[in-house]
Amino acid sequence: MSYQVLARKWRPKSFSEMAGQEHVLQALINALDNDRLHHAYLFTGTRGVGKTTIGRILSKCLNCEAGVSSVPCGECTSCHEIDSGRFIDLIEVDAASRTGVDDMRDLLDNVQYAPSRGRYKIYLIDEVHMLSKSSFAALLKTLEEPPPHVKFLFATTDPQKLPITVLSRCLQFNLKNLSTERITEHLKFVLGEEQVPFEEAGLWCLGRAADGSMRDALSLTDQAVGHGGGRITEADVTSMLGSIERRYVVNVCEAMASQSGPDLLGAIGEMAEQSPDYDAALGEVLSLWHQVAILQTVPEALDPSISHYKELATLAETVSREDVQLFYQICLLGRKDLPLAPEQRSGFEMVMLRAMAFRPATNGRPVNSNPLPLEVEPPVKKSDPAMYSETELEPVAADITSLVPLETQSDASDIEIDKGVDDMTETDEALSAVLETEEQGENTPEATPVKRESNLDDLKSIERVNLNDFSPDNWIEVRSHLNIGASLGEIASHCLYSGRNQDELVFVIDNQENSLYDLSHQDTLGQALSEYFNHALSVVINSGVTQQETPRAASVRDTAERHAAAVDRLNTDAAVVQFKTLFDGSLDESSVKPID
Repeated sequence: MSYQVLARKWRPKSFSEMAGQEHVLQALINALDNDRLHHAYLFTGTRGVGKTTIGRILSKCLNCEAGVSSVPCGECTSCHEIDSGRFIDLIEVDAASRTGVDDMRDLLDNVQYAPSRGRYKIYLIDEVHMLSKSSFAALLKTLEEPPPHVKFLFATTDPQKLPITVLSRCLQFNLKNLSTERITEHLKFVLGEEQVPFEEAGLWCLGRAADGSMRDALSLTDQAVGHGGGRITEADVTSMLGSIERRYVVNVCEAMASQSGPDLLGAIGEMAEQSPDYDAALGEVLSLWHQVAILQTVPEALDPSISHYKELATLAETVSREDVQLFYQICLLGRKDLPLAPEQRSGFEMVMLRAMAFRPATNGRPVNSNPLPLEVEPPVKKSDPAMYSETELEPVAADITSLVPLETQSDASDIEIDKGVDDMTETDEALSAVLETEEQGENTPEATPVKRESNLDDLKSIERVNLNDFSPDNWIEVRSHLNIGASLGEIASHCLYSGRNQDELVFVIDNQENSLYDLSHQDTLGQALSEYFNHALSVVINSGVTQQETPRAASVRDTAERHAAAVDRLNTDAAVVQFKTLFDGSLDESSVKPID
């Protein structure tokens, strides 16, 4: 007898032999066991996930001579004929080759006749999306109200192309791609039964290459057995697939983790001897860092039986989570840029070197605190040669922020300044003169920082207001000390203290700001004021018109005043004036913001 390929030999003959698709199988098993059968089923999914196989098993369940059940006997004549493709009442149609309306009419002409051998006449139409519009139109009426002895089983890889009228007449089941773990597990079983020696790492390579398709996995296994001379090894599989052995990828990742340039280039050189696809190599690197991240976050989610688990565990212990995320992101973006590189290898090397060059910041400073200075040569303005000296100017470091006095950078904690200028076209001699002045410390203006009238530390040091002295004038001060949330704090900021009636404090909230106020805020504010004054108090908040300045209005006024003062101080600052003169620039007042 001639050799039968693994994909055909190990095609499931019952639901119990199926690998995966439990969500579909459970629904079909329940329908068969409870006699709740639909007249039309639609199975969708990518190639090789079991659509046609499920259709054939369902046909056996319906036509088994032992009776309709989810477990066909597999011994009767009907079961044998269905397995061999000779059952007369199972009409398998390839819609890709029979797309015309005449072909569909020929099929439907025989629908009315009873089955010859079996219990049901079953139409199994594969790639049903290839039918023409006319064929679908001819099928609709029969599909909606078929004879009781007819069942329709449709399979397609592209359900979006089916008319909605057809979809509405079928029970649709979406078959999922199989995981690499599930495929590898099934391959172990098959090769064990076939008595073929194998390396588990090689099976993992086959499982990843199958991309969710069990049929592809079995076909690749057949090819791998032939390539390896009757056995499966990782080296043979990677050679057959043109992929990279896992050990080369691990070596590259270990070199990245150690921040060793020579080790990294050495690992890439070893990998280059295998003539790899560098895009696929980047994909393998990404997959490995993904597994490391999973192991660091949820260790139990990673199967310890995978071939390179020890290497993953070592990387997870030695590489920080921040570095893992950085490596993954840079490699992911580098894969997009790889086709633009002059050579694939050089592009791959640059991605790896980039991942080593950029490290997470520590305390606001990069890990590499001594970068090489970037030197630039200022542009020459040819329209005014008289402004230049005869000696050639030395290039200067392109750190424009150094022109601002240190006192202004460090002490002005309440001001955030956009140091951009509107025009960078002035002469190199003028710019050099400013830089030399700053380096020599000559004529450096003393910048006076802009400070708030009060800060948090000052407020904490102030003694609390006595309850008997509580008045509308010191309500703003009391409000700043209350331990209340953001929502209530916003409401309290729009309130004015109006008076006290024994243990009851009365407030007024402006009519325009009471949309978020409700009665529960009275109790919460009362508790906060009781804690502040160390006295049991209640609060009543009335809506009205506020005549005096509320805490919110005072805050807005204070911010505006500090902003105006900061803008005025910056406009008169010697360094800023020098900038504006040199570059014909202007200060963007909107960029001056108080830091609260």
